[in-house]
Amino acid sequence: MIKIKIATIADVEVLAMLGRLTWSESHGPYIKDKNEVLQYLDENFSVSQTKQNIINPNQLFYIIYVNDLPAGYAKLVLNTGNKNVAPQNSCQLERIFILSEFIYLKIGQQLLTFAENQARKLQLNTMWLTVYIKNKRAIRFYERNEFKNVGELNFVVAGKGYENIVFSKKI
Repeated sequence: MIKIKIATIADVEVLAMLGRLTWSESHGPYIKDKNEVLQYLDENFSVSQTKQNIINPNQLFYIIYVNDLPAGYAKLVLNTGNKNVAPQNSCQLERIFILSEFIYLKIGQQLLTFAENQARKLQLNTMWLTVYIKNKRAIRFYERNEFKNVGELNFVVAGKGYENIVFSKKI
């Protein structure tokens, strides 16, 4: 059974662990120095950092469960823009990650649809996100979901820039 829930402060440890594992699975292979991966994980997915994020009213988290096991999550950042996307009435889908063992279930689609519906309920009309240019599976996923390439930016890990595509969609 698949269910999606809005995360609360009680979910901080689950979110931190999901963040570490899913980011490492999806981005780690592209970064040669594994110490840089560990540093990034420690800075961005610690329990304390995750707690700071979840108590911020402009950051919303959603956890997807498969048979009561946390399998992935999404994070929306409200009222934020990119130079290619107007900040008014927009949100960033900063993260949508599924643990690799659950990808074959195609639950990412359900999680994306849920996040889009949540954004609509908040009367937001544009969703944007970034994807690493070498992440072909994710690029195809967003293109299938009618996201349009509107630009690029560098995502920095340990002082090194990784070229990302900026996608946007009217919701």
